[in-house]
Amino acid sequence: MWKVRRELAVFKILGAVACAGLALFWYVQGDVRGVVLAVPAALLVGAMGLRDVLVPVRLAADESGVTVVHGFAGRRHVPWEAIENIQVDVRRRYGLRSEMLEIDTGDQLHIFSAHELGASPTEVAAVLRRRGV
Repeated sequence: MWKVRRELAVFKILGAVACAGLALFWYVQGDVRGVVLAVPAALLVGAMGLRDVLVPVRLAADESGVTVVHGFAGRRHVPWEAIENIQVDVRRRYGLRSEMLEIDTGDQLHIFSAHELGASPTEVAAVLRRRGV
C-alpha cells in the first residue's frame, strides 16, 4: 500500500488557508486582481489537500491485482491479467530528475508521482513486477 505522506496534505491545506488569507487581505485593500488570483489558488490547493485527506492511499497491491485511485476520490481494482505494462518514466530537466510510475492497462494509463506514492516510483515498480506481472 502506497499513500500520500501526511505532511504533504497538511502543507497543502496550510497553503490553501494562506491563499484565502491573502484573498481576504487584498479584498480589504480593494485589490481586485489579487483577489482574482488568490481565490482560485485557495480553492485549487484546498481541493488537492482535501483529496489527500479523503483518499491518502493512491495505490495498493494484493494477490488479485492492484487498486488505484480513479477520479477525485474513487477507486478502481485492476486484475494482474489486465495490466499490460508497468514502467517508470524518468525525465531530467533543469538539473532535476523526476520519476513517474506508469501502469498501463491497455485502455487506461494510471500515472503516479513519488509524492503520491510516498516512495520512489522505481522501487514501487520493482515490487509490483515481483508481485504479479
